[in-house]
Amino acid sequence: MGRAALTVAYLVFALGPILWLVQMSLKTEAEAFRMPPKLLFVPSFQNYAELFRSPFLSAIVNSFRASILTTLLSLVLGVPAAYALARAHLRREMPVRVWILSTRMAPPIAFALPFYLAFRAMGLIDTITGLSIIYLTFNLSLVIWLTQVFFEGLPRSLEEAAYIDGASTWEAFARVTLPLAIPGVATAAIFSFLIAWNDFFFALILTRAQAQTAPVAIMGYTSFLGWEWGKMAAGSTLVMAPSLLFAVIVRKYLISGLTSGALKD
Repeated sequence: MGRAALTVAYLVFALGPILWLVQMSLKTEAEAFRMPPKLLFVPSFQNYAELFRSPFLSAIVNSFRASILTTLLSLVLGVPAAYALARAHLRREMPVRVWILSTRMAPPIAFALPFYLAFRAMGLIDTITGLSIIYLTFNLSLVIWLTQVFFEGLPRSLEEAAYIDGASTWEAFARVTLPLAIPGVATAAIFSFLIAWNDFFFALILTRAQAQTAPVAIMGYTSFLGWEWGKMAAGSTLVMAPSLLFAVIVRKYLISGLTSGALKD
């Protein structure tokens, strides 16, 4: 009984803010600020309808484009690099790993001005390409770091058996090693997508109207006239939904990916 009560209390604590956000997005402005708040009400989709009639829809599309492109590039470049590092015999392996991960150690504000000046010179301000390059810069090291651990946990004997059967190094990687490392690759893909999808800082600095992403577009509903809480709640719910859906779809790989390596010999 005590465990059940503790579980319910935890769920209320963890899901309470999310449920409150969703119910606020389904209320009118008057109902959202009614005291005491009504828990039972007739849902209204007015906030969502107004969002889809505004430029917010294009911002959602921009977020998808930047996040998916970044995730694909991170996997295409990072997974083979992680495999090469896992199978290479380096004298100073740990310094190489630290150097790879060092791109995520500095605060984002430290890179803001150099990126802005470089992108302005190259004409990449307010472009999906520019955003993807920025996200790739930070996600690539994370993908390499995560997937390298999984490749190191796979026995080399599987690849050696493939070599005996006449497979090349690339064929052994693509047909034998990579399928076994899918949990790790899926985990890296999830984190890469979420980091790009939820970014606010770089999107705020490097985009205007053409490549503006959803997190930045939500801020557009604040002005000196007031804050449009209903639309902000609806926009936040829409931004949150793909992340939750993506995590639910690949939850099997996420759980196995995060726990793999914990029992390594």
